[in-house]
This record gives sequence, C-alpha cells and structure tokens, in this order.
Amino acid sequence: MAREKKEPGKPSTAWMGTYGDMITLMLCFFVMLYDPSDSDAVAMSVLQAAINNNRDGGGTSLSSGKLAELGNTVSSLPASERGILLGPAKKKAVTIFEPDTKNNRITVTSDERGLVISLLSDTFFRQGSAELDIEECRDTLLRLTRFFADPDVSDKRFRIEGHTDDNPVEPDEDGNLEFPSNWELSAARAANVLHYLSDLGVNERQFSIAGYADTRPQFDNSTPEGQAYNRRVDIIILDEGHF
Repeated sequence: MAREKKEPGKPSTAWMGTYGDMITLMLCFFVMLYDPSDSDAVAMSVLQAAINNNRDGGGTSLSSGKLAELGNTVSSLPASERGILLGPAKKKAVTIFEPDTKNNRITVTSDERGLVISLLSDTFFRQGSAELDIEECRDTLLRLTRFFADPDVSDKRFRIEGHTDDNPVEPDEDGNLEFPSNWELSAARAANVLHYLSDLGVNERQFSIAGYADTRPQFDNSTPEGQAYNRRVDIIILDEGHF
C-alpha cells in the first residue's frame, strides 16, 4: 500500500520578530547619535521652500538663476550656496557661544538675512540705557571678536541692529533726557556694541548699524522678563543678497 505524501508546511515567521527588534534597536542608536545643533536651518528652509512650491505643480530652482541678475530675488527662498557657506559658521557659533546660550544671554539662529547672533537680557543693557555692562559681558565680547576672525566669516559683512522694549525713554534724576525716543536709544546701543568690538580688534569697516526702537519685539512686552529680552542687539552675518 502506497504511503501518502505529506504537504510541505508553511515557512516559519519566527525570524520576523528578531528582525523587527534589530531594526528598532538600530533606529534608537541613530536617534541617540543625532545632534540637533548640527542641523542647518538654512538648508532645511531651502528644502521646505522647494517642497511647498512643488505642491503648486511647478518646479523651483534652489539656486539664484538668471532672474537674480535682473534684481528679481525671492527672499523667502535662500540659495543653496547660502546654506553651504553659513552652515559651518553656524556650527562654530553654536560651539563658541555655548557658555552664553546656556545662560540665555545669546541665541544663535538664521533667517533670510543670514546668521543672527542676539545679545539678550539685562546682562548687556538696562532699561533706558545704551551703556554696556562691560564687566558682565566682556567675555562674551571677546568670544564675538574671536568668532569674527574665523576664516568662515572673516570676509563677510555684518550688521548690528539695536532694539528696545516698549517703555518710553524717561529723563534722569536731573530731568535731562539723554535720548529723545527709543529710536535714538536703539541706534546708540548698536553703535556702542560696535565701538567695543572695534576696541577689541574687529574691522569696523565691515559693519553697519541700525536702530529699530520697539518695532520688532521677539518677546511679550507685558512682562519684565519679556522687556529685558527685547532690550537686545542682533549681530547679523549677512548673505550676499543683504549687503
């Protein structure tokens, strides 16, 4: 009597559990290696702009193209070269100013103008004053001088922008009004930062200054803390389109 043939059984899927665990462990490993300070905000904005424009059905170049030669530049779409040039500078700024960023004295960001280093809080300027507290901020100014001498930024142009809170300028104890308004106060803050940096060795011919009074707050002026952080100076490493 012939023996019946057994049908082959289904292959085991037990290996899938082990494989899935391995993939999960690898993902966790690479997440642990990721350093957010290494991400290039300028390059990310280039990619985001390209994606948004592709949704509209049109292709968009990430370089300036021929229209830029005619003066038709789009500020919201940085050139890819900008990310390449400012990326190393931002990484170095994050490293150099780590002591200041930990104490919330400085922030390092980037936007369509370029790389922005913001000097924040009462460490630098008290309410209604354009005088730098040099004892408190000397080390920060020395780090700024060292950063401006770095080969990645030494040939760039810089702009120092002064800002105030929304409190009107008040007269001193003798009734004298040093600044007619916040406009003059904000410009004086920018000029004083440049004077100190110049004394420390930077080339002031690479700089320009501007004052914006209280027209560009970054924090809520309804709190003393917000006002303190709005009494700031922004130092911008300009890209070629904003000279």
